[in-house]
Order: sequence, then C-alpha cells, then structure tokens
Amino acid sequence: MGSIVKSSSKVPILDLTSQQDLKPNTSTWRSISKEACEALEEFGCFVVVHDGVTQQLDDSIFAAAEELFDLPTETKRKNVNEKPYHGYVGQMPVIPLHEGLGIDYVTNKEYAQRFTHLMWPQGNHQFCATVHAFSNAVAEIDQLVVRMIFENYGVEKHYDSHHTDKTFLSILHQNDVNGLEVKSKDGEWISLQLPSKSYVVMAGDISMGWSNDRIRSCEHRVTMDGGKTRYSFGLFSFVTGMVSVPKELVDDEHPLMYKPFDNIALINFYATKEGREAKSTLKAYCGT
Repeated sequence: MGSIVKSSSKVPILDLTSQQDLKPNTSTWRSISKEACEALEEFGCFVVVHDGVTQQLDDSIFAAAEELFDLPTETKRKNVNEKPYHGYVGQMPVIPLHEGLGIDYVTNKEYAQRFTHLMWPQGNHQFCATVHAFSNAVAEIDQLVVRMIFENYGVEKHYDSHHTDKTFLSILHQNDVNGLEVKSKDGEWISLQLPSKSYVVMAGDISMGWSNDRIRSCEHRVTMDGGKTRYSFGLFSFVTGMVSVPKELVDDEHPLMYKPFDNIALINFYATKEGREAKSTLKAYCGT
C-alpha cells in the first residue's frame, strides 16, 4: 500500500526578500529566525522567497542546465570526483532517467572555469558566468539562514568561524515541474507546491549532529509522472574539518548525542554497505 502524501500547506514559506529589510537584532529578524528553526525542528526544511536572483539570471540558469545535460554521456562522464556522489551520477537501472552533475566549490570562479573547460574544451563563457553568478546569489541565502540559526540557538559567538564553505544546509531550486516531497516528524509525506522563484532550505546530517538533534535531517524524495523534464539545482556545502556540538546545546534535557565527526569521512561512510543500511547514518558513525 502506497504512502499517503499531503499538500505542503504545513511547511512554512518565509519571506526573505529585500523589502523585509532584514537586520540582526530587530523584531523581524528574531521572528523569522524563530520560524526558521521551528520549521527545521519539525520538518527539517522550509521554503523561502528571495529576490537575490534576477528573472534574467533565473532563466539563464535553466537554459544552462538544459545545455549541460544535452551533452553526450561520454562528455558528462568526464566529471569524475573521488568523493561519493560529487561527480557524474546517471545511467542507473533503478532510475534510468535521472542524471546529476556536481561542481566542487562552484562559488569560486576558478573552479567554475575548470568544470566548464572539462565539459567544453573550446570554452563556454556564458555557461561559466551564469553558474558562478547563480551559485553566489544562492550562497547569500545560505549565509543569511545560518546566521539566523546560530543566533536563535544562542550560539552566535561561534558564527564567525562558519563561513560559506563551512555551512550545513542545502538550498534547492527547481523549474516549474513539482515532485519534491518531504517527510514530517510524524511520518507523513508532504508534497511541496513551490511558489515561483522560491528556494527550499533543507537541513542535513551535519546540522542535525551540530544541533544535538534539535534540528531534523530532512528526509525527502522526488516522484515524477514523466510528463516533463524536471531540472533542479542544489547548493550543498560541506564542513572542512571537525564538527562538534556547541557546549551551549548540551544540558540535562539534551544530553550529548554525537561525538565530534569529520564531514567528508561521514560522506565516505555513507557510501559503504554499513552506512547505506544504517537506520541513521550519523548515529551509526558518531553516536555516543
């Protein structure tokens, strides 16, 4: 019997547009920060509306995606990465129509250029400029939300050491083809009907471990009817170094749940048979 899927009315949509004039230590900032953390604790995600990406750039990034995935498979396979799931993903019998390509450190122009040259040795300036500009615009959402999380949990003194390459959220953006579903704390699947130019902020195992289980890692899936191609982009940032629970987030009500862990080592563990079969990869890897 299939699982019941409900609409996304429960998942908050937060307005992070410039008209909000978001500034730390204001009532609006504190209110949205609280809503964001409550959503991460309940669903492991929330939706944001943000105007940092112009309509022209939004159109250009989807055109760039179509151009990229139209390349021959042998060209896309050149994107090899020693880290699991970071290179080319595709041609799998269980999901034959799914393809993915990862670009490491895409907010750095040099790395965007390297990837572009790998796919188009003759050059493709428009693709490179579009991907780099879009990634940096989305990274601004990431930085904004991370600061809100730290301040809401009263650990803002730790924020300065967490730069763009050390965050723990995923920011997803898709075209007008829906299909993304997330699982709530009570086990129901919720279909996200996303507004135009919106972004899904998702927590992962890093944020769950760092927050000592206050934040939920977002369990999600994509269901498709095959009628139209779905394109989505994800800004995934990884901690370079050890992740540990701030002492402020450990008390009698919240005993320490995780030992310090290395994010890249966690990803490698997830790719093992033990990691894939674990009910919770994080708990299996570094649970106390």
